[in-house]
Formats: sequence, structure tokens, C-alpha cells
Amino acid sequence: MKYFVTGIATLLLSTSSMAQLTVMISGGFSGPYQKMLPQFEKMTGVTVTTLSGVSQGSGPKTIKAQLDTGVGVDVVILSREGLAELIAAGKIIPGTDVDLATAPLGAAIPTGAAKPKINTVAELKQSLIDTKYIVVPGSTSGIYLVDELFPRLGLTNLISVKVTERGKEATTMLAAKAVGMAIQPTSELVNVAGIDYVGRLPNEVQLIQTFSAAVVTGSKESKSAQQLIQLLTSTQAAQAIQSSGMDLIQK
Repeated sequence: MKYFVTGIATLLLSTSSMAQLTVMISGGFSGPYQKMLPQFEKMTGVTVTTLSGVSQGSGPKTIKAQLDTGVGVDVVILSREGLAELIAAGKIIPGTDVDLATAPLGAAIPTGAAKPKINTVAELKQSLIDTKYIVVPGSTSGIYLVDELFPRLGLTNLISVKVTERGKEATTMLAAKAVGMAIQPTSELVNVAGIDYVGRLPNEVQLIQTFSAAVVTGSKESKSAQQLIQLLTSTQAAQAIQSSGMDLIQK
């Protein structure tokens, strides 16, 4: 283990101190990324600019839309579904995509609200009906919930669903008690002020999202980009990943 960690440090320290890196990231992996970023910058001397984007969906804030308009980015971090779209569009350097962590869907409520039961599908359905006002993000998880899960459970006409562009906007609404429950990746619900994390959805209705990283086509800092990705997949990132409500990739 000591040899591995030392090897990572040596590799990172070989990066030019003049290098500048631009990362565009969706909300799902932001927790571990923000925890590991200071270590990367300290070890390499690389200055990192972090931009925000949505994994999937419509509108100008999706990562694909921003890349299409010419925003300069070296590394993208987003759901595997969103990354697949970027690969198909030729936006990613072949072979640079790496899975970082997984995050199941979870539920949260405003701080202090009565905790709903969601351990079984029947309990989840009844809790959603009782709560009535639900918020979901408009990216990968929201697409699944609105287009697939809620109709499958017969909830379309029984609940009111607010779809926000970003997961952070959803939790802000929840903390303000404008809605009664948020459903989105667990990594966007734990450690968030003003809300209480309830737990993961039952396995039968679960969507496990994989969050991945890749180097963007045309990047002039591909070496530094790959070194950042390597750090995010190293054992040094494990604690940051797990403390953010995510699960490690099973190798």
C-alpha cells in the first residue's frame, strides 16, 4: 500500500507547476471531488478551475450543451449515461473514460419533518402519496423517476412532481419546505444543511448510477487530466467517496 501511494504522489509531482486544468462536473460526484481537489492541487501545483453542468436533459446547462458551444474543458465528471452521449458525439478522447463510484437513489425530507417509511415498494408508494409534493432533479435520475418509475407505480395523477434543473436546486427547495420530499442520488442528499436523509429506495425500484470521468477531445492538458482521474480512482479517494454517500466501484 505504501508503494502504491508513493507511486501516485511521484506521478502527480511530475506535472508541470504551470499547468492549468478545467473540470466540468455534475452534482453526483461533487462531494468526493471537492474533498480530493485540494490534495491534487497541493501535490501537483496544478491550478484547477471547476465548472458546473448537468449530466443529461435539455437546456443550456447540460455538459453536452456547454461543450457544444465551445466551452473549454479538460475533464468531465458525470453520470455514465451522460458520458455515453458525449462519447457518441466524439467529445471524449477514446480510452480515457473511467468509472469513479456509484450512487443509488435515496430520499430526503426537510429537517425535523416526520420520517416516512420507504423500506418496501408499498411503503415508498404510500409515503409518496402522503407527502404529495415531491422534487426531483431533471438529469439522469429525474428522467428515470418521471418517465419510468412514477408511472410504473401508478403515481402520475396522485403526486405533484417539481423537476429542477440541478440536484442542488431540489435540495434548496426541500430545505425551504416548499416540497415534502426529494428523491435523487444519495450523494446529493447526505451532508446537506436543512434536510434529513431518510435512506435508499428499495432494490426493486432502485437506479444505481455510475459516475465517471474522462478527458475531453482537444484538451491541451491531457496528462494532468489523466493524473487527476487517477487520483480520484485511487485508494486515497475511498474515504471521500464513502463519506459522501457513494459506493466504491467493485473491481
